[in-house]
Parts: sequence; structure tokens; C-alpha cells
Amino acid sequence: MKNEWWKNAVIYQVYPKSFYDTNADGIGDLPGIDAKLDYLKELGIDAIWISPCYLSPQIDNGYDIADYRKIDPMFGENSDMIKLIDDAHKLGIKIIMDMVANHTSDKSAWFEESRKSRDNYFSDFYIWKDPKADGSEPNNWGSNFGGSAWTYDETRKQYYLHYYGKQQPDLNWENPKVRQAIYDVMRYWKAHGVDGWRMDVITSISKNQKFPDNDNPHHLKYVVGNQDNGPRMHEFIHEMNQEVLKPFDMMSVGEAPSSKSKDARLLVDPKREELNMIFTFEHMHVDRKPGDVNGRWAIQPMDVVQLKKTLADWQYNLDGHGWNALYFENHDRARTPSRWGNDQDYRYESATAFATVLHGLKGTPFIYQGEEIGMTNPKFELSDYEDIELKTNYQKLVEQEKTISSSNFLKAARKISRDNARTPMQWDNTKNAGFTQGKPWFKVNPNYRDLNVAADIKSSKSVFKYYKDLIKLRHRNPILEKGNFELLLPEDKSIFAYSREWNGEKWLVIANLSDTKQQVELLKDYSRYKDILGNYASDNEESILRPYEAKILKNM
Repeated sequence: MKNEWWKNAVIYQVYPKSFYDTNADGIGDLPGIDAKLDYLKELGIDAIWISPCYLSPQIDNGYDIADYRKIDPMFGENSDMIKLIDDAHKLGIKIIMDMVANHTSDKSAWFEESRKSRDNYFSDFYIWKDPKADGSEPNNWGSNFGGSAWTYDETRKQYYLHYYGKQQPDLNWENPKVRQAIYDVMRYWKAHGVDGWRMDVITSISKNQKFPDNDNPHHLKYVVGNQDNGPRMHEFIHEMNQEVLKPFDMMSVGEAPSSKSKDARLLVDPKREELNMIFTFEHMHVDRKPGDVNGRWAIQPMDVVQLKKTLADWQYNLDGHGWNALYFENHDRARTPSRWGNDQDYRYESATAFATVLHGLKGTPFIYQGEEIGMTNPKFELSDYEDIELKTNYQKLVEQEKTISSSNFLKAARKISRDNARTPMQWDNTKNAGFTQGKPWFKVNPNYRDLNVAADIKSSKSVFKYYKDLIKLRHRNPILEKGNFELLLPEDKSIFAYSREWNGEKWLVIANLSDTKQQVELLKDYSRYKDILGNYASDNEESILRPYEAKILKNM
């Protein structure tokens, strides 16, 4: 019987560059994570997912890997990773590494050899195609970071494919040698004690070998589309499971951008032996204008009804067919109180209301660094942002295609840019938020003087303490792991309510996701239930939920 420890776990994501710097170079490092293990143990988490810390030119903040077996010197040495794994294990904390198996850096030795000729060992490690007769790209595929997904290489006189930056060439998973090279890397880190994997864009590894043009209803030069769920994707992931995940009993969570809940069954149903969980993007699009040519930069107010529908679909459709990975924030997602809540008047309430909704669901909750103290988006200017995705999309949408104004792009960036989550962790109110004694690699959010770990833990409205209580509830109450889920009030535009039921026990999880007081008649049906957790200290009128008020009730 394999160990399914992750079903009753809470996992904490560390973005090492921004977590804690121990050598004053302005960049967070692995000894910095090690130094904060006691803090994470106090929070109560079971495992740490560490974003990529391998050798990298950092074109895409480490998601462009030059050497999978070497820790980048900016983060430390391999010995620091091994020590971190050992120290974490002593505290009962597991370590999950990030595997980027779809692409590497163009500085990888694999790619540098591949581009030299068409007939060496590494020639077919990547996807190379001849130009069309007029010298143009093989098809109209677009990169997620703007422009074509193809770049011409003068040495090979061919184009190579890259779904992301041109410095991130896609690996050719049709080549069995590529697959074995990736599995060998995973075995290498398992030998050093790693407990599991988060797999970056894992559903992109199989490409349609006919390389047809994407549909182009907007008559664009390049079209981003059909990057996921390729013809051999399930075959490849199952092979990875048999080669590495199953024999070494390693936990896996895959990033699956296009998956809907019913598709997800094919990836996470235990009988199929592929992945344990996947991250959906579907619920993170509830503030995006559907079908808009500006994609994720076309924002609208968050749709609570759609959020409920999407999360409920995943609860229902995976029930008995797999396991949910639960998140609102990560290194690619902005801060929830700023994006969906009210970070000015109700920051604590916003942070804890969304946390209550998430942690009450069936699945494994993921916490992103700073989420546990209610960190917010900084209100940066465009010149302050570092992210390649933001910069290339600004060039494409504002400067070239002129489909969005600079001011509207900035409004969207302040809401949803990935950089909002990448500002340094706010530890205290000293210089640079206690993150570094040097010059930070990225600007610190100016609100660190008031919003930081030291202040939050002492506060009467401590987000940290609330998260700690949520984690304890999960560890101590099997209903959160095993209980049935039922969505209540599906059409209510402000209230997120659902029940969990197991073994004769029933809980109500309810939150007002608005900044106005709401009358909730449903609460009268639960008048005999006892409050076991809530984010307001004082009692309230019956059937009223105050702005961003959340509570969990239990039948007695």
C-alpha cells in the first residue's frame, strides 16, 4: 500500500529567490529556507514545494534550466540542498522539487550540442523544423511570451520550437533518450531524499507531429493555442509514473493549464497510474473577459458564481476518481486580497475568508509564501516590473497590435501580474523587510513596515494564526480529507457556502466574499451548529455575514 501522506497534508510553496537571503547578495537562497524551517514548522505545514533552484540564466526566473543536477550558485550549492532536505526531514517536513520537463534553457549542454549539427547524439533532443520555401516559420504557432513559437538558428539552418521564451527550447519527448534523461534527473534527486515533484506545464510535453497551423479567427500573425493534451501525453506521463513515481513512491502534482475537471480524471485517477494531483487554471480565470484578444490582461471584476461553479465541478467530478490540488496563490498568481478581495479596508478579512473557502474543500491545500500573513500586491509602475511575460506581452499588445492602452495594461498588471507574488518576503519592519542585508533583486512592497511576519504574529488580527488553526483542523478532523462535498447557494453573487459530511458528522463552510454586509437566510438552518472557526472575534446578528466574514460550523 503506497503512502498517500499528501491527502491529509498542507503544502507550502517557497519561491527561493524572494524568501530569505543569508549572504547579503540580495537574492534568497537555500540556507535561507533552512533558516526558516522552525517558522514553517510552527505554521504546521507538512511539505515544502521549492520553485526551481537549478543552474539557470534566469531568463524566466529559473524555469529555464541549464543543468538539472546542479544548484545555481545564487541559491547555494548541492550540499545546501542536501542539508535542507535532511534538516526538513528531521522536523517531519517533506521536500518537493520543481521539475521543468517541457523545455530547458538554450544554455543547456543538451541544446548547445543539438544546435551544432543534425547528426549528433543530442540533435533530436529538441524540435527542429526546416523553414517554409519563403524562409518563414514552419507554422503560425505563437509563444506564450509573445511573437512566434519558432526561432531560426543560423548554425543548423532550421527553426526550433519554444512555447515560452526563445531562450527556452522545447524538448522532443518523441525521442526516448530525452525521456530517459529526464527520468534519470528525477532518480538523481530521489537518491538525495526528495519526496515528490511539482511538474511545470507537464501537459505540454506531447506535440501534434503534423504541426498544423492553429485556428486563427482574429487573423493574427501568430496564434497561441493547442499546447496541451497532445496525442501521446498520457502515454508519456504513465511511462514516467512506471519509471520513477511508482517505484520510488514519489508524490506528484502536475501543472495542467487547459484541463477541465472531467479531463483531469484521465490524469489523476489512481487506476491509470499517472499523477496524484494537477493544478487547474480554470478557477483562476473568473476575473478574465472570456474570448478577449488581450487574453489574461483583459480583466473584469471577479465572478463569485463562476468561482463556485468551477471549484464545485472539480469537487464533484474528481470524487472517487482522483484528488484535488487546492490553491489561490503561487509564483504565477497575484495576491488574493488585492486581486479578489479588499486589501485596503478588509485585508485580514479578505485573506482569511478566501483561505477558509479553500482549506475547507476536499483536496490538498497549497499555501504560497506570504499568503499566510496576507501579503498584498505592490502598486508598481510598469518600469518596476521584471517579468518576461509582462514585458513581452506589453510589447505585443500595447506597442505593436495596440489592442489595449498602456493605462489599462498597467491596471491589469497591478491586479494579475506574476510579479505581484514575487516581491521579497516581508519578515519584519527593518530595512528591506528583513529579507536581505544587501540590495534586493526585486523591489520590496513598501507596505512591509506594517505588514510583516513579526507584526502579524503579534496582531489581534493575525492571518498567520488563522492559517495555523486551519491547518490544525485538517490534521485533526478526517471529515476534511474524507467528507462528501455539497455546494449550497450556487447562484448567490456574494456568498460561498458548502457542506462537508462524513461518518454522521456535518460541517458548514461559509464566507461572504464581498465588502458589504449580507443577509443569509441559510444560516437559520444551522442555528444549532457550533462555530469552530471564524475570522471575526465578536458575535453577530443571526443570519448576517459582515464584509468578508467567514466561519466553519459543526453539528453537535
